[in-house]
Formats: sequence, structure tokens, C-alpha cells
Amino acid sequence: MARIIAIDYGRKRVGLAVTDPLQIIANGLDTVAAKDVLTYLEKYFETEKVECIVVGYPKQMNNEDSESVKYLKPFLGKLKKKFSDMPIEMVDERFTSKIAFQTMIDGGLGKKARRDKAMIDKVSATIILQSYMETKRNLF
Repeated sequence: MARIIAIDYGRKRVGLAVTDPLQIIANGLDTVAAKDVLTYLEKYFETEKVECIVVGYPKQMNNEDSESVKYLKPFLGKLKKKFSDMPIEMVDERFTSKIAFQTMIDGGLGKKARRDKAMIDKVSATIILQSYMETKRNLF
């Protein structure tokens, strides 16, 4: 089997998470500058077999697109163009940053570590990926 990679896209930073090759566990991979994410993914795909990209899609409570979608859509266009053979799935990312922050508290991270926005982005990507994997398992 191949890995699945998840993206928590932000205007400045992008959190990345990835499954193990058997797609059992989601782990934080990295946080990279938004301008560097396509190059990072290209290099990653050269060394690891990936079957799908999962992208967090920001929605509001009323299920309408969030304001952040206007920044996400140009990125999605570039992503689809660069990796045209790779399936790209969208996952509702409502509350992932808040869940990530609470997960860090529950995990015992101190205040200083919780201020690390790069860590929050990576944990958010992991939550997006875990949500995708759970949904996928429930369908089969």
C-alpha cells in the first residue's frame, strides 16, 4: 500500500501529516512555508509512494465556505496542475485548530510549546488525516 498525505493549508504555513504505508496511523510530518509546499511535496513524492492527497476545506457553522477558501482555491489549482495524476480529496476542517490546541493541552505540552503555531498546524493536519481515515473505514 501507499501513504496518504494531508494538508492543512494556511496563507503563511502549511501543516502536513502522513499515514504509515499500511494506512493505519496518521502522524504529523512537517510544517512548511506556504510558498514552499509544492516543492516540498514534489521531493517527498520522489522518495515515498503516496496514493492520495487530503486537503482540509474550511467551512463555517452553516456549512458555507469560510472566508479562507479564497486563499485555498488558488493553491488547489496549482496542486491539481502539478500533481494531475494524484487523487485529491477534501475534508471539512472545522474546529481542527481548536481540537489541535486542546490535544496539545491534554498531551501535557506547556504554554510555550502550545504557542508554536507550526506545531498546531502539524497537529491540525494530523486530525484532518485521522478524520479522513475514519470516514474511509466507515464506508467499507
